[in-house]
Amino acid sequence: MQLRREWRFLRIAAAAVALLGSVLVDATPSPAATTTRVASALNRPIYVTAPAGDDRLFIVEQRGVIKILKNGTVLATPFLDIDSLIPAISGNDERGLLGLAFHPDYATNGYFWVYYTSNAGQQVVARYTRSGGNPDQADAASALIYLTMADPFSNHNGGCIQFGQDGYLYIGTGDGGSAGDPGNRAQNKLDLLGKMLRIDVNTHPYSIPPSNPFVGNPAYSQEIWSLGLRNPWRWSFDRETGDMLVADVGQNEWEEIDFEPANTGGRNYGWRLTEGNHCYNPSSNCDDGDPVLTYPIYEFSHSVGCSITGGYVYRGAALPEFQGIYFFSDFCTPSIWTFRYEGGNLTEFTDRTTELAPGGGLSIGSIGSYGEDGFGELYICDRGTGSNGEVFKIIPDPASVPGSGVKTGLNLSPSVPNPFTNATQLHLALEQSGPLDVVVIGANGRTVRNLISMNEQAGARSVVWDGRDDRGRAMPSGVYFIRAAQNGHAVTQRVELVR
Repeated sequence: MQLRREWRFLRIAAAAVALLGSVLVDATPSPAATTTRVASALNRPIYVTAPAGDDRLFIVEQRGVIKILKNGTVLATPFLDIDSLIPAISGNDERGLLGLAFHPDYATNGYFWVYYTSNAGQQVVARYTRSGGNPDQADAASALIYLTMADPFSNHNGGCIQFGQDGYLYIGTGDGGSAGDPGNRAQNKLDLLGKMLRIDVNTHPYSIPPSNPFVGNPAYSQEIWSLGLRNPWRWSFDRETGDMLVADVGQNEWEEIDFEPANTGGRNYGWRLTEGNHCYNPSSNCDDGDPVLTYPIYEFSHSVGCSITGGYVYRGAALPEFQGIYFFSDFCTPSIWTFRYEGGNLTEFTDRTTELAPGGGLSIGSIGSYGEDGFGELYICDRGTGSNGEVFKIIPDPASVPGSGVKTGLNLSPSVPNPFTNATQLHLALEQSGPLDVVVIGANGRTVRNLISMNEQAGARSVVWDGRDDRGRAMPSGVYFIRAAQNGHAVTQRVELVR
């Protein structure tokens, strides 16, 4: 989250139209979504997350407090308060409590990790434990420090931490700050700054995963997974594929998104040799093939924005048409964009700023982060300017549901069996009569099978899918979504086909 003064002077609006228009490579009509505010009056919220399958939402306030959104209400007592460990935050300070990650087995062990800037001027990765008597509170006295890194300047702190599908903790670090990486730390193979790190936190002190790319090479710190990053403020894993998308904040001219296929570390993303696809230091002839550089899949210039905020590939159930769509933003503008990245091709680039405006007199700005809940649904953090921060959830737009009108009761039971091989059955309950559409949607967000499209009477009925598409072809193993829609209301169930 590089917050620079010069962003106020950017000619954003006109240039945004020009640049984005040049990359609209897919004119396929997009599904419609909107946002709804789920929390307000927050103090600089900069991240939200939750353990898998948990129906609470954990909100990270930059000042050093983690709150819980439970049953639609932000609980009065924080889950964790480490404000005393962190410098006082004001304005666009980049220090503070910056990351939160729950252990994959959190439900059993109660472990979670935080990343913060300490009063001593260090970046700290520490483990805390859930309270034994109250699952909505952590034990503030349970801190166990895993990693500390000297922080030469106050900016470029990275801070996003995530557990991979391999069970290891990944840590995105900034280059140490100032401007232009004066210590060339991002390219320093023995420095942990400007890197993506991977460690095994199932022991203390942590251990090095034996499959880390530079294990046994004394020229590298063994924690390094990849290098050449400036400020990977917000990055994420695709929870379906394990692929990594890193939004790396730029310096003078270019913001970038880097893509790393699952389990393929050892890459050098170029900073400070390059900024995006362009030479930075040196200003020309910066890539001589040693080191081998990995270039971004997407970039935008500072005529469009000034500080990229990375998001997630959508893998929730409420918006099955969005499966595989990546969300991201710019901190200095209210812009929200999406694209699909498959097989090395970026398609379906869409500006969704207007579509995702919440309406009702509300607005989204200062987008400091995205986040996922325990079921893969997406949220947007509006950092605000103090205690006016907000969190919004991305939801289906009722107006886009077939037969939009007054919402009526519609219930779709869980699929049985699930996973399935030959067929799966769900039970549908309709409170009112009217046009009903039931479709099967694939993991790519596209319709596979139309099961029902007709007027139906109120009552109950069964829905069966035999794992075939509209042409009778057997579909491959994978995740699918069965969605029922009637009178402006839609419900979805996730199913898994196993051949």
